[in-house]
Amino acid sequence: METSVSGMACRCGTCDDCRAARTARKDARHLNILQPDLELVAVPRDESFKVWSHGYPYRTVRWHFHPEYEIQIITSTTGKYFVGDFIGSFEPGNLVMTGPNLPHNWVSNVPHGERVDERCLILQFDAEVIAQAIKAFRELKRVECLLDASRWGVLFTPKTGAAAEPIMREMLGAQGMRRITLFLELLDLLVQSTEQAKLASAAYRADPSHYAETRINHVLSYIGKNLSQELRETELAELAGQSASAFSRYFRRHTGVPFVQYVNRLRINLACQLLMSGELSITDICYQVGFNNLSNFNRQFLLLKEMSPSRWRAYQQLNAASATESSDPAHALEAVG
Repeated sequence: METSVSGMACRCGTCDDCRAARTARKDARHLNILQPDLELVAVPRDESFKVWSHGYPYRTVRWHFHPEYEIQIITSTTGKYFVGDFIGSFEPGNLVMTGPNLPHNWVSNVPHGERVDERCLILQFDAEVIAQAIKAFRELKRVECLLDASRWGVLFTPKTGAAAEPIMREMLGAQGMRRITLFLELLDLLVQSTEQAKLASAAYRADPSHYAETRINHVLSYIGKNLSQELRETELAELAGQSASAFSRYFRRHTGVPFVQYVNRLRINLACQLLMSGELSITDICYQVGFNNLSNFNRQFLLLKEMSPSRWRAYQQLNAASATESSDPAHALEAVG
């Protein structure tokens, strides 16, 4: 079934419902002007999806989008939520699934200066993960209808929300195969939910290429294209049209990490790609990815990968040797030390 913003047919223009509808339309027009920010979803290593919770206020509570699917349930507070061109009210038990690049935001009615420890539980997963799962397990094909509907946002009933919360809460601390079991259990619950409401209008289409024009996305794109060059936070602040201090706060609020830490992560990831090729020395790679001295490169690599660049390369050589009958894996193992 479809859900409208006002939910009412009255057009008298003076009652509470009509005034609320006018406010909603005004807010919707504002959202059409305000471009959403990109949220970077960092799925932990060796995991297929991210499950987490946050309170309120929190840095991701803003008009934003991301390429991942998201399932979110509100556990405390009431307020207004925005999905595409939809505006509605929420309360605990509000369970919504949003599709890739669909802008969304939940704004709680919490007095200024007060904080809530837990506002919601969130599950995020990449489209490729679920596509590969469906390819491997044909029984999951029923999920495709749910994935398609989520492109406009899907609201589930309070009953489904009540059933989903304990599953998602257990997922927060689950390990190994238990996480997969709970993930499938949650998807099965949502697929079998017969009363679903699409939130954004049928004509609404997410347009990530248009969102990319926003300030933070322009900055992130610039960083990605210039990793090998010296990147100064002050220069990026000028690019964003902000003071250095304002940019520092702005960048951390949108990415979740300080500027230097974000850049170092990208550089180490690029270094890993170059180490796998085996064509460049570690010193050459150090400078090619943008570090200005070898000791700092080694230190940052150890911090993120929990081993030195030389050991990481040796393990990759061992991995490659195991796939080649003519190679000697024992020799590669000796290189690891």
